[in-house]
Amino acid sequence: MALILGIETSCDETAAAVVQDGCKILSSVVASQVVLHAQYGGVFPEIASREHVLKIVPVIDEAMREAKIAFDDLDAIAVTYGPGLAGSLLVGVNAAKAITFARDLPLIGVNHLEGHLYATWLEAAGATVGIPATEEQFPLIALIVSGGHSEIVLMRGHGDYELLGHTLDDAAGEAFDKVARLLGLSYPGGPAIQKAAEQGSPTAFKLPRAWLRGTYDFSFSGLKTAVLHLVQSFEGKKRVPVADIAASFQTAVADVLVDKTRQAAEEFRARQIVLAGGVSANAHLRKMMLARSQAPVSIPPIKLCVDNGAMIAAAAWRHFERGERSGWELDVVPALKLQSKVDSRQ
Repeated sequence: MALILGIETSCDETAAAVVQDGCKILSSVVASQVVLHAQYGGVFPEIASREHVLKIVPVIDEAMREAKIAFDDLDAIAVTYGPGLAGSLLVGVNAAKAITFARDLPLIGVNHLEGHLYATWLEAAGATVGIPATEEQFPLIALIVSGGHSEIVLMRGHGDYELLGHTLDDAAGEAFDKVARLLGLSYPGGPAIQKAAEQGSPTAFKLPRAWLRGTYDFSFSGLKTAVLHLVQSFEGKKRVPVADIAASFQTAVADVLVDKTRQAAEEFRARQIVLAGGVSANAHLRKMMLARSQAPVSIPPIKLCVDNGAMIAAAAWRHFERGERSGWELDVVPALKLQSKVDSRQ
């Protein structure tokens, strides 16, 4: 049995969790900064890092209390070292180093995107939508969508990744935030647009889809500009049809995300599709992915879609089992890419 404390501070959530053997969550604590950043309509990096400094110790202490274990019971400390905001990442990495030094524990640096992938391997009281991720489902295609990332990844096995496509401009979550501001909705944009769209028609407006044929890349800047022009066309009129625009926009984003993922699954004969990241909490996206995909789909429960320490500990357990450790030279890498840790030809 291996107990790992996972620490996550890549953006605006201060999170820590204790996970047993990469799947059983003993505790998971997340301190959100959503209210703090709402006044800016997005994450203010310097404020985020300062808030992490204030919250990191209380969050870790609460995670340990909730797990009902002592630091001496831990087998390793895992921490996100990228990608993310440099100042935010530094808080988590330095806290992890301090604990490993004080307790003489192994340190494991984890890629934030890899963490999102392993959220589907966590036991969550049967709350996973679709089917749980299993080793029997390799190769699988993963769609990771969040405020800063929109990527399609081929996963042939644990630690064996190939990036098939990524966003060329705005990430899906970023597009949601920007369109929400255009419509006068609250931050974060994803939940606000989903709520508004419930009262609208997804076919009310014909918005563009950037298919970028022949690639698995994404582009949402043109869609965002189209919404801007649409909103401007209602200037001087009594009412902007917010619900219809929100529904049409949400469907345009989901169309591209789902169809490109489905195409990748078919090309690489994937046995499973994993949908992960903050935007995977979107109910419309979930529904479309489940309806259109021929391969079985696994989606984490809502609480594991957002940034959390449990997913970092779950990913770290695979590294721990392979004997992989990080040295004291571990540093933050804000633009870290998801790279394979194993040679798939072996």
